[in-house]
Amino acid sequence: MSSPVTAPVAVPDTTPGPVTTSAPGDRRRWLALAVVMTAAFMDLVDVTIVNIAIPSIERDLSATFGAIQWITAGYALAFAAGLITGGRLGDIYGRKRLFLLGITGFTLASALCGFAVNPEMLVASRLLQGAMAALMVPQVLAIIHVTFPAHERGKVFGMFGAIVGLGAVSGPLLGALLTQWNLFGLEWRPIFLINLPVGVAGVILGRKFITESRAPRALRLDVVGVVLVTGALLMLIYPLTRGRELGWPLWGHLCMAGSVLVFAAFVAYEKVKTRKDGSPLVELSLFKVKSFAAGIAVQLTFGVGLGIFFLVWTLYMQIGLGWSPLHAGLTGLPFSLAVSTAAALSVQKLVPRFGRKVLQTGALTMAAGVLLYLWEAGRYGADISSWQMVPPLVVMGLGMGLIVAPLTDVVLSDVPREHSGSASGLINTVQQMGNALGLGLVSVVFFGVVDDHRATTPTGVASAFEAGFQNALWWVVVVLAGIFLLMFALPKRKVAAARVPAA
Repeated sequence: MSSPVTAPVAVPDTTPGPVTTSAPGDRRRWLALAVVMTAAFMDLVDVTIVNIAIPSIERDLSATFGAIQWITAGYALAFAAGLITGGRLGDIYGRKRLFLLGITGFTLASALCGFAVNPEMLVASRLLQGAMAALMVPQVLAIIHVTFPAHERGKVFGMFGAIVGLGAVSGPLLGALLTQWNLFGLEWRPIFLINLPVGVAGVILGRKFITESRAPRALRLDVVGVVLVTGALLMLIYPLTRGRELGWPLWGHLCMAGSVLVFAAFVAYEKVKTRKDGSPLVELSLFKVKSFAAGIAVQLTFGVGLGIFFLVWTLYMQIGLGWSPLHAGLTGLPFSLAVSTAAALSVQKLVPRFGRKVLQTGALTMAAGVLLYLWEAGRYGADISSWQMVPPLVVMGLGMGLIVAPLTDVVLSDVPREHSGSASGLINTVQQMGNALGLGLVSVVFFGVVDDHRATTPTGVASAFEAGFQNALWWVVVVLAGIFLLMFALPKRKVAAARVPAA
């Protein structure tokens, strides 16, 4: 899953192209804006809404913990694998066309999720949903870019940031309410079915109000690159999620080791592709920029930490502590509000003045919140209350907010302008890959500890989940320490406020 405040959006390339902006007096462009922002909101909410319903899905479908991981990790993996390709397809075949194809597919996949009759169908539908989001989401900012003149984009991007913030706060709470209400006896299913009327309206209004646009010199698709990088990720993540249930078989270890070779083959092929036609999936020359390479490492590591924390946190509250979805959703509200508050302050005031020190302070602050959470979980055990969770969650949220909003712009500060589009897309893709990897690691850092604890100390579910939760939090602390160190390679100087929402 994606974090509650980081909408994974591929930023369009800003190289000159044909003028396709709507006339300043054309009100249709504001209706087009409403359509694409609604789609972005739907995607963000769908990512955050699922986590809170995971325990209900597990009970209703009798899903294994491995299947539960794939319900979240599968979406992130498909989304990550298709983000850059989705942007390229929009450049080649038209952004409006790809947006409409993506939102149609996303709506149909949501229906399949809502009517899933077993865990396998739900996992497959989530993979499809992630793939369709990868077609839809990259077009959002590209459509905004070509629809609005330069002097209006600042206001529009500000509105986009507000939508992202609203999605961050409302997603978990909406998921909790829909699950708790059990509308028409459908249990968790309305969290997916709610996308149907929104998606249908988006298709109808999008066809009417969005203006078609294409890149003047569209790059070719790198199909082989997509296959290689997706295969490498599957070889790494699938054994992680299934290994515990299958007793860690030999083939799993061989797959994970083999993924390194496939990643190496991917890099070698991208070099050949660059020399051959100049249209690789990943622009490898970007990694010669020290700050960008470090920033990619930060995004990947940050995604791993978030992937571990949010799934484990949900399982701890609802299964370990026995809380209702609404109780868990309301408990997370202070965290979301703290992130949104700190993110706005970080972008507008702090980072332009203090540079990377703000991001490093965010990593340390977030780690302090996690350590405080660890202490409280150990002290209060199964008797911990929502009010006792508020202080660590607020501290964690403030730290996270200092990082997430300005990070993309800081990482891009030394990247040549002609590569800003592909670099931005790569940043978001890598974070989603990290998220999928973190969700895969939950088998090791959480479920493995839960199983061992229940086997050796038969004191009940609460005690086992508390032990697993604490072990996972220590891993998150280690990840944040690594992020703090990696940030020393980011630009030290003061940087300008974000050009577009870091979303």
